[in-house]
Amino acid sequence: MKKLTGVLLIDDDDTTNFLNQRLLDRMKVTDHVRTFVNGKQAFDYLYNVSNNNYEVDNQDYFKPELIFLDINMPVMDGFEMLDLYERLDADFRKNIIMAVLTTSTHQQDTANSKKYKAEYLTKPLTIEKVNALLEKHQATQDENKG
Repeated sequence: MKKLTGVLLIDDDDTTNFLNQRLLDRMKVTDHVRTFVNGKQAFDYLYNVSNNNYEVDNQDYFKPELIFLDINMPVMDGFEMLDLYERLDADFRKNIIMAVLTTSTHQQDTANSKKYKAEYLTKPLTIEKVNALLEKHQATQDENKG
């Protein structure tokens, strides 16, 4: 499977971000992983990328193909971030897989994720969960080409 252009990890727990980044590195999913500790930081980043509001040769900026988003975070939680994300240009969002990655098994959280067309995964992130998302992503890419 080809490498992704990039992955965002959005979680207020540094340990979770560290472990998830190590997993993605071991799997060789991408060469570009950015971490954010709240939804506001992540949305600001995505807003700038979607509007080409950065130096093109800056390696810290890329359009992610996969985003892992925690729900319970300070400043701006996952669902607040998803509300804003939905307002970004549809073409920009088209080939991005959004995955809510949380410890919550609350039915309302699951339902909210579906409203945003986000995958719903419970922590911890595993090789199997990543592979399932990548397979789904590949299938979506193939559909968009055909």
